[in-house]
Parts: sequence; structure tokens; C-alpha cells
Amino acid sequence: MRGLNPERFEVHIACQHDRGAFFKEVEALGMPVHIINTTVNYRPYTALLKRLKPLIRFFKVQQFDIIHSWHWSSDWTEALAARLAGVPWIYTKKAMSWGNKHWHIRSLLAHYIITINDQMYDFFPWKKQQKLIPLGIDTRYYAPKKVLAPEAPVEDAVFRIITVANLVPVKGVEVLINALHQLQDAKVKLMVLGDDTGDYGQNLKALCKTLGVEQQVDFLGKQPDVRPYLAMANVYVIPTLNEGRREGMPMALVEAMSMGVPVLGSGIAGVNYVLRGFPGLLFQAGNVEELVEKLRVRMQCSKEQNSKLGQALRTYCEEHFSYKLFIKRHETLYLDILEKKVSNRQVEHV
Repeated sequence: MRGLNPERFEVHIACQHDRGAFFKEVEALGMPVHIINTTVNYRPYTALLKRLKPLIRFFKVQQFDIIHSWHWSSDWTEALAARLAGVPWIYTKKAMSWGNKHWHIRSLLAHYIITINDQMYDFFPWKKQQKLIPLGIDTRYYAPKKVLAPEAPVEDAVFRIITVANLVPVKGVEVLINALHQLQDAKVKLMVLGDDTGDYGQNLKALCKTLGVEQQVDFLGKQPDVRPYLAMANVYVIPTLNEGRREGMPMALVEAMSMGVPVLGSGIAGVNYVLRGFPGLLFQAGNVEELVEKLRVRMQCSKEQNSKLGQALRTYCEEHFSYKLFIKRHETLYLDILEKKVSNRQVEHV
């Protein structure tokens, strides 16, 4: 939003509430903010139109040219309201869960779907109005810097593995812990960043004790700034399983790459898209033995070899996943939609 050309785009933000620290960041953008619920209950369907009327009126009064939804859910009432208000409505799909009928309705109503990896298109091949725009990252913020967490000084003899994840079972962190166990090397340490207070986090800690590697694994909780920990790591691993929601576009992986950290990832949708230029860094999801071999390769590489790989990964991020490119792609799509909108109006008046 900040990077869009202000001479061509006037951005408004609609959100459901003004609570939380993130809202203060939104306010600081200096853009018009509307506190409004842009979704309504589906049922009863017989009264749906009545419930949508305030939202339709809001869209018309504000005279929006395009509505871009980043809503995570399969709700389609916002899309229907936009259609009835005569405003092109697009949404960005951020996860690989498309299963229920509501996603089909939402996608049918959308004027455009923005996908973030190259396998999402296959869910709705009949929907021609799709555009692949991978998520962008601030490569100046996520830059190679030796910023160290004060409580964990670097020891040259230690090989540090890091993973950053929302700790739920599909993330497959147990695969990484089992790989650490099979390495049988006390100098290898694992840092796990993410909220570990839930059942899955507790199960991972129990697994570490069972395997006798609890002294090699640090559960560091959820961190507001992961950069100091990435700067300490020799390799970043994303071991997500090939099941459930999987990955849309794992930004923690992109952050590590942008920091110049060598990475390894399971060969699933999202991960293999981000690493499509580096197929040798992929391993079969859930395959502990293959992950162990990939880790051994990284451990046997010299500091110069790992540094060269890290620089190549960062360059790849700058060329494919930068904010600049992300914003440019959105501007191009918005202008294309507006041009078609104007053309349709002109045809209607002929």
C-alpha cells in the first residue's frame, strides 16, 4: 500500500476493529481507515440481500474502483456485495486449502484471483482471470547482518539449524528433530521459533526428551524480530508435510534466503515454488533420511561455499520476491482491470 504510486492510486483500508498494536501501524500509514465488517452471515439465505444492503451502500458511497480482499477465509458475502455495487472485486489466495464449496463460490464471484505460487492455478483451471503475484519482502530489512541474540553467543564449533513456524502438526518439525537425532552429533544445535505453548509444541518437547536431544534443541517461543536468530544460523530448514493446508508461500523461508542463510525445504507446493531455482535444496516431505543427508552436505561445505550459496539465495530473492516487483505487478493488474472497466462502460453507452 505504501509503495503504490500516490498520483495514480488512492488507497483506503477497511478492517473490523481498531484494537491491537498492528492497528497503530495501519494508522501510521496516513491512509483513510474504515472500521466496518465487510462480511455477513450467509444464513438465512432468504434475508441475505437485506443484510448486505449496508455494505453495498458503503461500497457505492465511497466510489471504490477496485476492492482487493486479503481476507483469509472462504467467505463470499463481501464479493457478492461488491458485485451488486458494481465494483470489481479481487482476492489474494494465501493458503492451499480450497476444498469447501464456499471457496468455489468466492472464486466464481471474483473478477480476479491473485495466486502466490504456481500450483494454485490448477484448483480452478476454468477461471481464466487469475494472476500469479508472489508475495514480496523488504530485502533491505532482511539483509545479511551479523546481529546476534545477546543470550546466545556464536561458537564456531557449533552448527546451528533454525526453523521458524506457526507450530501446528502440518509443519513437520518432528521430522527435523528426528533428523537431528540421526545425525548423532552433539555440536549440532536446533533453534525452534514459534509459539510452543500448545499441544503440538509440548509434544515436540516430549519427543526431544524421548530421543535424548533436549540439550541440543532450544525452543525460543514467538519472536517479534527473527533476524538476530537467522544471522546466527548455518542453515534454515522448513520441513512442512505434504498434507492439510501445506504452504501457500512460506515467508519465513524467503526471509532466511534474503538474509543470505543457506536453506533446505520439503518438496511441496509453495516451498518448491520459492526454491524453484535451487532444486538441490529440496527433500521429500517427511523423509528423515534424505533430510539427514542434505544436512550433512551443508555441514561438510566450507564457510566460503555456504556463503556463496547464501548470496545466490539472496540475489534470487531480490530478483523475484522484492517489494518493488510485488508493487509493480499489482499496479499493472489494477490498471488493467480499470482499463477493462472503462471499456465496458463505453460499450454499454454505445
